Amino acid sequence: MRSTMRAVMMPVLRDLRYSPAAGRAFSTTRSRRAANQIYASVRRPEDFHTYQLLSSSSRTPLITLWTASYCATCRTVAPLIRSVIESGVGEAEGGVGYCTVEYDAPDIMADALGQTYMISSLPTLLSFDAGEAQVTTKVADPRKLADRAFLEEWVREEARRHGGRGGGGGGGGLFGGLFGSLR
Repeated sequence: MRSTMRAVMMPVLRDLRYSPAAGRAFSTTRSRRAANQIYASVRRPEDFHTYQLLSSSSRTPLITLWTASYCATCRTVAPLIRSVIESGVGEAEGGVGYCTVEYDAPDIMADALGQTYMISSLPTLLSFDAGEAQVTTKVADPRKLADRAFLEEWVREEARRHGGRGGGGGGGGLFGGLFGSLR
């Protein structure tokens, strides 16, 4: 019985072992490409913080577009940015989360959320990585926001952060600038 069990189990175990020549990994699950997440518009600070937490826990940057109901440029730019995200730009680099933040919503204004992140003009595109605003890559120039090629490259760059808190993969944390990312 023991030899029969061994004869049955050996081929199975051999197939599960890592074999660089065969290119097989130990895991039997297939790796999947990360999908971009598109969230509902933010009208309350609690929703914004929930999206930040979801983004941090999945180690994907959260891209926010700050808009207002009175902003004509925002109504032009928002569908373009959404279509870039929906088309899968950034998924190969790890994916992103995306939401619009309605700057003039009463709860957002009362909480001064825009002031917290130095939103001084609308529309503004701002990325968050590991919960931290990436103010160095913030985009408020309407010409850039209307340029699809620029937006695609910007989203790819933000997606490459993948929880690294900064353009170079280091930064952030108490000694991030001195010692790189403390993961």
